[in-house]
Amino acid sequence: MLSLDLLRSFLAVHRAGSITAAAEVLGLSQPTVTAHLRSLEQTLDRPLFDRVARGVVPTAAAHELARRVAGPIDALQALARDEVGELLGETVHLGGASDFLCHQALPALAGLVADGLQLRVQFGLPEAMVDELLGRRLDLVLSSIRPRRSGLVVTPLYDETFALVAAPSYDQVPEAAYGPDVLRAVPLVAYAEEAPILRRYWRTVFGVRLSRPVDLVVPDLRGVLEAVLAGAGASVLPTYLCEPQLAAGRLRLLVEPELPPLNTIYVVTRADAGPRSPVGQVRQELLRAFG
Repeated sequence: MLSLDLLRSFLAVHRAGSITAAAEVLGLSQPTVTAHLRSLEQTLDRPLFDRVARGVVPTAAAHELARRVAGPIDALQALARDEVGELLGETVHLGGASDFLCHQALPALAGLVADGLQLRVQFGLPEAMVDELLGRRLDLVLSSIRPRRSGLVVTPLYDETFALVAAPSYDQVPEAAYGPDVLRAVPLVAYAEEAPILRRYWRTVFGVRLSRPVDLVVPDLRGVLEAVLAGAGASVLPTYLCEPQLAAGRLRLLVEPELPPLNTIYVVTRADAGPRSPVGQVRQELLRAFG
């Protein structure tokens, strides 16, 4: 009979693409995981991974085995984590973009914290946060990019809409102007040098590539908002951040497209997170709040 430990090690390597990374996830030594793989390959009498310079590549047999065992192993581990979570009152480590976490997610979770949830929050970019999740340094991630990696449960949570805004002092821009040419004299504010939100807006709304550099970079959309309110220039912001200022007349729309750009926020957990565990409770509360 196959040992559950062998299958757990196999599944971790299959998902991580590396024996070293899988050992870190499992809390085992690299030689132990290597021995588990060797024993499983001997039991099955077929190779499961090809060793390459930077890890391992699953064989067709490994893909088939992972397909068959992932669900049952994740379910067993979820049950175990439910029980451990209830006994120990585990702390949930939540990661994501600072603006969405602070403005949207944390208010939605305030009731759970008041009821005794232990929560720790970490800010970062989606790919780095998913790495932390798979490495078990985070338990749940709110991601603006849909992860395409195995071992994760990914569920749409919230659709962001975006608006191109500036302070009323930029009255040289025609009201509700349409087209990028009239915006050339307006400084641009972004949260990253690459200006991904601005570039996507230019591409989807104007149908052109944003070729000019940004004038101010602030690595937090709340800081971008404050800079725009102070008259530093224009930016594209999620409407949940700027709607109150638009309603109060402290900001003005520079463009009113028929279909504003949308971006989906996903709630992402590991597949072995049990529904009755604290992680499962946080996930369900977020889905309830934004559903």
